[in-house]
Amino acid sequence: MDTSIREFLAFASIEKGLSANSIAAYRRDLTRLAGFLKGRELDILAADVSQLRDFLNTLYQDGLSARSVARYLSSIRGLYRYLLDEGRLHEDPTALLQSPGRWKTLPKYLTLEEVDQLLGAPDPETRLGSRNMAMVQLLYATGLRVSELVNVRLAELNSEMGIVRTVGKGEKTRLVPVGRPALKAIDDYTSRFRKAILKEASSEFLFVTSRGSSMSRQAFWKLLRRYGLMAGIGKKITPHMLRHSFATHLLERGADLRSLQLMLGHSDISTTQIYTHVLRSRMRAIYDTYHPRG
Repeated sequence: MDTSIREFLAFASIEKGLSANSIAAYRRDLTRLAGFLKGRELDILAADVSQLRDFLNTLYQDGLSARSVARYLSSIRGLYRYLLDEGRLHEDPTALLQSPGRWKTLPKYLTLEEVDQLLGAPDPETRLGSRNMAMVQLLYATGLRVSELVNVRLAELNSEMGIVRTVGKGEKTRLVPVGRPALKAIDDYTSRFRKAILKEASSEFLFVTSRGSSMSRQAFWKLLRRYGLMAGIGKKITPHMLRHSFATHLLERGADLRSLQLMLGHSDISTTQIYTHVLRSRMRAIYDTYHPRG
């Protein structure tokens, strides 16, 4: 083990009184860093911010989550602050490292062709197929969260106005427009099959099971995955992927971020700004199309 790491772990254990589990986590994280630097013929004291950033990037490439990478960064910062306090270093190479919580990955979404394939998978002539078709249509039409979708009440959908009312995170209520194809799919389901699914039961929920309850999030997740396989889509489809598709396709056609924020129910527009990759690509396309030297 690198001498600097060994000294830091002793300090963290004896002086700071950290638990054995915390010390083990520090040791694991920092040993991996030392191994990475050794591959570049460097040690802990010789590393600079660019090499530390490269190390964190390799963690992402290995599939670690932002939370896990943030833990590594916390361990690394603890080590270098100790070395700075001990006079072993004159500058902290972690000072300019960005917190992984701010590193946004681009959302995965379906193309228009893949959405059409997915919507064609359920059989609308069967009871459950009609219900499932209506659910998928509504999810793509509104960008609802899956928890919001399965809990939509009959009274919360106004077909004449083309609006669904939903209660999202923080118990905040919002109104979201619903397109005609989704309204038609819902009307077919409610007029032809909803009572047949319920049999003798009654329910306030729009999308029901034979027990009269709403569908669970896990059950909808599984049926969406099954329809993706049936449609021959080579992606692991999730409800959130359809939410991302809703947002991406709206922006591609000129929607503004503020309107999208309201429809998605984001409390902060910075959350909605993850979709600006679409705006950048559209800006490039506009430039290439209209600039005389594009």
